[in-house]
Amino acid sequence: MTEDKKTLADLKDAMTEKDAAVAKEEKAEKKDAESKTEVVKAEPVLDAQGRAYGTGRRKDAVARVWVKPGTGKVTVNGRDQDIYFARATQRLILNQPFGIISADGKFDVVCTVKGGGLSGQAGAVRHGISRALVNFDPEFRSPLKRAGMLTRDSRVVERKKYGRRKARRGMQWAKR
Repeated sequence: MTEDKKTLADLKDAMTEKDAAVAKEEKAEKKDAESKTEVVKAEPVLDAQGRAYGTGRRKDAVARVWVKPGTGKVTVNGRDQDIYFARATQRLILNQPFGIISADGKFDVVCTVKGGGLSGQAGAVRHGISRALVNFDPEFRSPLKRAGMLTRDSRVVERKKYGRRKARRGMQWAKR
C-alpha cells in the first residue's frame, strides 16, 4: 500500500512538472506571436489638393476645417479671421494648436462654421484645426493630445426646467 502511495505521489509530481513545461511553452509561443505583429505607422490623410480635413464641435457649433501648407492665412466662412472673430481672445483660441506644434504661420486654414455663438464657433474651429493637423501629420497627435486639443468639450447649456425662470434660477419670492 505504501508503494502505491509513493507511485501516486511520483505520478502527481510528474504531471505538475509536465503541465508547467507545457504552460511555459505556450507562454513562449504567445510572446513570439506578439513580437511578430507589426506596429502600423499612421499615414497622412490628404485629399487631391494636398489638404487635410477635420471636423470640430463645441456647444452647438460645428466647424469643417481644411488645412494645407502655406503662409498662415486663416479664412472663416469666406472672411479673414480678424474680421470674423473680432475679439483677440477668440483669435488666440483659434491659433492655439499651431503654437503647441510650433508651426505658427506654416499652414493655411479654410473653414466653414455654423451654429452657436462666436465663442462656441472659435472652440469648434480650434478642435477642427487640431484634428486636421493630426490627419496632415500623425506625429502631431501626441503633443496635441497632451494639451487636450483633440478632446471634444462636451459641456452644453443646461435645459430650462418648468416652474423656474432659467435652468436653476427660481422665481423671486418676498416674505412681506
